[in-house]
Amino acid sequence: MIYSSFAQVYDTLMDDSLYLRWRDYVQKRVPAHGQKLLELAGGSGSLALLLQDAGYDVALFDLSSEMLDLAEAKLVDQNKQMLLMQGDMRELDGIEPVSVVTCFDDSLCYMPDLENVRKVFASVYGVLEAGGDFMFDAHSLHQIDDVFPGYMYNYQTEDYAFMWSSYAGDLPHTVEHDLTFFVYDEDLDAYHPMQETHHERTYPIADIVAQLKAVGFVEIEVSADFGEKAVDDQDTRWFFHAKKA
Repeated sequence: MIYSSFAQVYDTLMDDSLYLRWRDYVQKRVPAHGQKLLELAGGSGSLALLLQDAGYDVALFDLSSEMLDLAEAKLVDQNKQMLLMQGDMRELDGIEPVSVVTCFDDSLCYMPDLENVRKVFASVYGVLEAGGDFMFDAHSLHQIDDVFPGYMYNYQTEDYAFMWSSYAGDLPHTVEHDLTFFVYDEDLDAYHPMQETHHERTYPIADIVAQLKAVGFVEIEVSADFGEKAVDDQDTRWFFHAKKA
């Protein structure tokens, strides 16, 4: 999914405290000492900047040019530099090897099926140095099957209004998010509507772990609550840490 109108309000809607928790999750498992880190689906760069400040040599990779524009604006504003790359995380050919790869904010759930999940894992394995670390998260079955269906959220400012509604998809463990935006246009002195639908899918932990093992990952750790607890059936997000053999 390439964010379009969502990019205009992305930072306003995100909970900034989550970025700090993702950063801490990474630091606890791979303390920073200047090693190269590739952040997949890095969005507007908020987490990438925190990781850079923590001491990693960060490159940000995202499918959306609009998100990368937001990230570039932040870099200019903070007088910082970072490699920004646009592309599909199923195809990481040509990227220099790195020590760490991250993929957070449930971005893996935008893959339509396990075959494409495996393609992501294979691409990550290919770009990692031997012994490198891969960390990512995913929505739990509980989140997709029980929490999201029927979810509604509305947000309004002077510049825009945003409506989000979620409902179960047709396939197992899938959900669709209908997003509607009313963004103020100064030239027209009026609000114009935009709509997007985001499709997400998750899988049992055993299926995700099997795909990691299939491409060669070892020492796979699965946890919940940003690595602070063991998983149970009420968790909303799972965390995975695997190493390249």
